[in-house]
Amino acid sequence: MEPVEDFKIFDGFCCGDEDLNDFIHNDAARYADDLLAITYSFRLKQDELISDPVAFTSILNDAIRHFNKSQRRKLFANGKRSYEQYPAVKIGRFGVDSRYKNLKIGKSFLNALKDFFVTRNRTGCRFITVDAYREISGFYEKSDFSFLLPSEVEKDERTVSMYLDLKRIVLQRQAAFQA
Repeated sequence: MEPVEDFKIFDGFCCGDEDLNDFIHNDAARYADDLLAITYSFRLKQDELISDPVAFTSILNDAIRHFNKSQRRKLFANGKRSYEQYPAVKIGRFGVDSRYKNLKIGKSFLNALKDFFVTRNRTGCRFITVDAYREISGFYEKSDFSFLLPSEVEKDERTVSMYLDLKRIVLQRQAAFQA
């Protein structure tokens, strides 16, 4: 996983989604220039050979403002429950090249992204958020994301807001290390 500096590396990239393809080919460089998002590529390495990008994600800053009282009680100690917003990073776009679908590339990339923010949390973010396409929200659920507003599950919109608590990953790792 590495930040993209030259977007020409995506010239042959196609993930099968018109919106994601348009972003990586036409908008991602401008988002980087305007300091709105950083795009990371995911490449495969075998021996000393490194592939063309097999996936990408754009990351930007975010905040969660919509936790209900029961979510806050479950996630935070007493003193932290009253904050109006909580720091997060957002997965703006996430695409896997069609040639690599069904090879668990998306899962591997998402795990690398989680690890990146758990081990190198330079901005003090507690959560990863995503506005997932409804048809792939199950992918994020399998990766420990939760629906931000449970009522959104029933809405008839193209995307649904989800989040992942990075603190839970840290605590799981600590428990595994101590066992």
